[in-house]
Amino acid sequence: MQTLVAPSFHPSYRIKQQPLKLVVLGDSLIYGFGDPEGGGWVERLRRQWMSPNSSGHILYNLGVRGDGILQVQDRLEHEFRRRGELRNRVPDKIILSVGVNDSARLGRSNGRNFTDFDIFQVGLANLLDQAQGLCKVLFVGMVPVDESKMPFLDCLYYNHLDQYRYKEAIRLACLKRQIPYLDIFDTWMNRGTDWCTHRLSDDGLHPNVLGYQALLQDVLDWEPFRHL
Repeated sequence: MQTLVAPSFHPSYRIKQQPLKLVVLGDSLIYGFGDPEGGGWVERLRRQWMSPNSSGHILYNLGVRGDGILQVQDRLEHEFRRRGELRNRVPDKIILSVGVNDSARLGRSNGRNFTDFDIFQVGLANLLDQAQGLCKVLFVGMVPVDESKMPFLDCLYYNHLDQYRYKEAIRLACLKRQIPYLDIFDTWMNRGTDWCTHRLSDDGLHPNVLGYQALLQDVLDWEPFRHL
């Protein structure tokens, strides 16, 4: 009787897992404005993943300064479909981060919001549903502003009360759809006013170098992100 022996494989023959491809869409928090050293948390992460010893995941920064929920929704699928260079595959995951610009008051501290709250909720629902129809989604929340530095650009008034209202709408919409949501606003607020102030740029809106370093660490420590 002939005995068949299973072939042995050299460790170097192990199948290498394909790198993940992620698109990150949002506003200036994704673009990285305010971090001249590292280019923001997304760029810092992209550079880490370019290291020879890293997982080698592919990351596309699709942040646009000033974007609100409707602008991100408008460009979502087009941006997603144009990131298929690996054997024509579409991205594996979408990371979204948007909403703070929608909350701004126009012209004065009690002016109308940049995006009416009801319109924001409809746009948010459409954005999340559309994104989930493409691939798995994660959502990174907004950072709290420095209210004492407002108005931004002499016309936009951001405040914590409106930020909280808009970010809670995002949190609940993500919860309803089982989309992982990282609540940066509450996390930073719980660390104290002084802690936040030292991590915001002079404009009171965008994180500075320390802020983006902290933001990246928050993302890396986030359990849904670690599962990548």
